[in-house]
Amino acid sequence: MMESITAYLQTHRDEHMEELMAFLRIPSVSALPQHQPDMQRCAEWTAASLQKAGLEHIEIMPTNGHPVVYADWLHAPGKPTVLIYGHYDVQPAEPLELWETPPFEPIIRDNKLFGRGSTDDKGQLLLYVKVVEAFLKTQGTLPVNVKFCIEGEEEIASKHLPAFVEAHADLLKADSIVLSDTQMHGPGKPALMYGLRGLAGFEITIEGANSDLHSGLFGGAVQNPIHALTKLLSSFHDENGKVAVEGFYDRVIALSDKEREAFKLVEPDENKVRKDLNVRELYGEKGFSFYEQTTSRPTLEITSVSGGFQGEGIKPIIPNRASAKIACRLVAAQVPEEIMDGVEAHILAQSLPGVNITLDRQLRGNPFITPIDDPVMVAAAQAYEAAYGEWPVYTRSGGSIPIVEVLGRVLDAPVVLMGFGLPGENLHAPNEHFHLMNWDKGTETISRYWLNLGAMSTQYMKN
Repeated sequence: MMESITAYLQTHRDEHMEELMAFLRIPSVSALPQHQPDMQRCAEWTAASLQKAGLEHIEIMPTNGHPVVYADWLHAPGKPTVLIYGHYDVQPAEPLELWETPPFEPIIRDNKLFGRGSTDDKGQLLLYVKVVEAFLKTQGTLPVNVKFCIEGEEEIASKHLPAFVEAHADLLKADSIVLSDTQMHGPGKPALMYGLRGLAGFEITIEGANSDLHSGLFGGAVQNPIHALTKLLSSFHDENGKVAVEGFYDRVIALSDKEREAFKLVEPDENKVRKDLNVRELYGEKGFSFYEQTTSRPTLEITSVSGGFQGEGIKPIIPNRASAKIACRLVAAQVPEEIMDGVEAHILAQSLPGVNITLDRQLRGNPFITPIDDPVMVAAAQAYEAAYGEWPVYTRSGGSIPIVEVLGRVLDAPVVLMGFGLPGENLHAPNEHFHLMNWDKGTETISRYWLNLGAMSTQYMKN
């Protein structure tokens, strides 16, 4: 079967490249209001592409923002159902002067496809559409049931997709979820990202007197909000780099032996990291490697501090207000609201007389993890190995993709992050590109993955 699938994809490769380039020509920039017509046009193009591939029940579904494109093919009774998530929106292309060729005029150079959205995420998304087409054209069927949920707001934090998923959970229900919006470990080196950190972001504001005060008339007798703030901020960590908020680590799940072994394969050279960053030494929670610190441990980072006169020269005042913004990166199974409750309790426990303190909770995102020995992860790893000749490494990200956790939790299904991008492909930057070797290997990997899933029972997938 794989021979006929591969032959079809190779025979129609030029046609598929032309389709991808047409996709890339649409400037579907979700962040800029002037591109609203382009967003609608891109949703319609996506729907037409799904129809051409042989998918059914195609619908452009409204949200309070840009629409979601849905499609399915559900004619494999007794086989698992896979939900494919992707996005048709892209980042703004600015600064335009740094592009070697216009961002929305795609071009192939050195077996790389250049254009905004080529790797994030139009190129990777279209892989799945073309695999559907190849199966239906050559076999008349798919090894699994499939559903597509393609949004237009990923680049603006998927503002309306969580509510959409909640409202359409029955429509989107699946045995597993897959998305390709991540990267491989390197050329020819596949990777399965199995964990993402969550996020809790808030702003602390400390207020003193009802106005700025003359430091000569009131200094030493009235609490300075900046003094109070610096005392508070210094209390958040101990001398070993550990977060000193009570209960902060209570829900943290320790790495398994299998995970520790997997981390050894991706752990960067810490001396190189230090030199690349131009810092004298690395500093963090003691007892953990750099990779552990940045992917599997929670953090509390002060991201900005403000207060007092910020212009040139010195204005000798006691400011009446000071503030700091803080971002906590969380790991499974921490809960953002619990973390912010703990931070608030920590603040109230400090001795900070003469000021009022408020905490404004702003950002929330749950962490995500799919165990590396989950059956769908094993099926994905086997597919990667068959296509690339190498078992994938397992990675975790220090960043957050909140919608991944939402999909897994609301639909009660494991999520597989099966990326085909490469480091250095300039996603979100000028000269974004996609290595076309991974177009060919990507379609093969996805085909093999679906065949692997099709050989599994839905009961086994849930175990």
